[in-house]
Amino acid sequence: MLIRMSDAAQLDPEDRKIVTLARSARARNSVAEGAAVRDETGRTYVAGTVDLDSLKLSALRTAVAMAVASGAKSLEAAAVVTDAETVAEEDRAAVRDLGGAGTPVLVAAPGGTLRATLPA
Repeated sequence: MLIRMSDAAQLDPEDRKIVTLARSARARNSVAEGAAVRDETGRTYVAGTVDLDSLKLSALRTAVAMAVASGAKSLEAAAVVTDAETVAEEDRAAVRDLGGAGTPVLVAAPGGTLRATLPA
């Protein structure tokens, strides 16, 4: 299910929060993407793109890895702030591995405008 930005006003406060956290991670670290995920207890994990010579991870996969490493059992939602129009299948697969196919992935522009909501 794809939800376009005209439905951004429908985001609940917790989803707006993870979009804001993802946006701030991107800006603070001057990276290509920022991401945030929310686990089953409401805890959030925030990350930016990792782009080292020996390690390259998208912001979303890094945020999912942080959640797993911290003991999260599942995800309620994920958000990515990026210049791209969509999220790579590998990134959505990481969310799906922990959160299931119905976990929403919010895709926002660098300014915070919601572009789409994708299923994991």
